[in-house]
Parts: sequence; structure tokens; C-alpha cells
Amino acid sequence: MQTLDVNFLSPETGVFVTGTDTGIGKTHASAALLRALRLAGRRVQGMKPVASGCERVNGAWRNEDALMLIDAAASTADYAWVNPYALPTPTAPQLAAAEEGVVIALPVITAAYRNLAAQADTVLVEGVGGWLAPLSDALDQSDLVQALDLPVLLVVGLRLGCINHARLSEHSIRANGCRLLGWLGNAVEPGFDADGRYFEALQRSMASPCLGRLPFHGA
Repeated sequence: MQTLDVNFLSPETGVFVTGTDTGIGKTHASAALLRALRLAGRRVQGMKPVASGCERVNGAWRNEDALMLIDAAASTADYAWVNPYALPTPTAPQLAAAEEGVVIALPVITAAYRNLAAQADTVLVEGVGGWLAPLSDALDQSDLVQALDLPVLLVVGLRLGCINHARLSEHSIRANGCRLLGWLGNAVEPGFDADGRYFEALQRSMASPCLGRLPFHGA
């Protein structure tokens, strides 16, 4: 089990986890943080407000990432609180929602978040794709962060080009008026930056603090 120092989360009752792109390990990082917080004695919940790419399980749509968060948090909360919008098609949420005739609404998500927060010391809310990936044509992830009044944790997928993506994401999060706690490096390619020089360059390039690094965990 990968453990992390979660002292940087100690005063936080909720955190929004975003990433430099899709497929860079937001769920893996969120699950690792949830397990580490549990080991530290905290009651936790994970949340994936909007998820596209779901499978039918016992007559209901279920998303793999949301289920991973539920498992990591050892949660018994209603699935609909963890994942209010479970969209079948594995594509951008705004497209997946339109295909189903679904309108993603902030009040639905904020109500589900309040239900989870009532059962936890800390709720980790995982976003979709990269920071600027919209939830709908009319709703950005920054709107959700501001509605929930959450600080942001940026997961950086460690691979070629990540310095640019990380700096762009950092700049955008702050330009949107959101509080950035820092960033967490996640190895997404085996053997990348074995000597650590690229990671050190990333640390020097970022204005926000590095809060940890996760090793490659497989496909």
C-alpha cells in the first residue's frame, strides 16, 4: 500500500482534486490520499460528481473511478451521493450528458456533497480531465470549486511535457480565483525520469509546493 504524508490536509474538511490532463492518475492519487487519511484516523469520503464511461450493474449505472473512491474510503454512503451524474458514454462530460439529455446542475452536486460531508472529517472531490475541461457547456470546474468553497490539489502526470501542463494548470487555477494547496507528482510512464532530474526541474518551475510523489503503479 502506498502511504503519503497528509499533514497538508489536516485543517481541510474538503479538497478538490484536479489534474494536468485526463488519464494522469487523479483517481489513483485520490484513492492513495483517502487510504492515508484513514490510516491517520480520519473519517473520509470520496466523491466523483460527474463521471462519463459507466457500466450497467444491477440495473444502475456505475463508474469504475467512483467505485475505487468508495473502496478506498471504505464508504457505505449512497452511490448517488458519491457520483450524482453517472453518464454511460466514455467521452467528454458535456457531450455524454447531452447524449443522455441530462443537464448537470450545481445544486444536485452541492446537496450530495453536504450529505457526504455530514459523515466525514474530509471529503476528496475528484474532477474530470484537466482543470479547464468543462462539466457542461455552461459550467466549469472552477464554478463547482467556488460553490463548494474548496481548495484545489493538482495531480501532475509525470511524463514528457508535464512542466508546461503543470505550469499552465497552476496559472489557470489561480487566475480563476481558487486556492491551490500544491501539486502531487504521479508517475504514469514506467522508467520515466529514473534519475529524478526532470522532477527536480518541475519543482523549480512551479510556484506552488510539491506535496508528494507517487511511483508508477501499472496500466
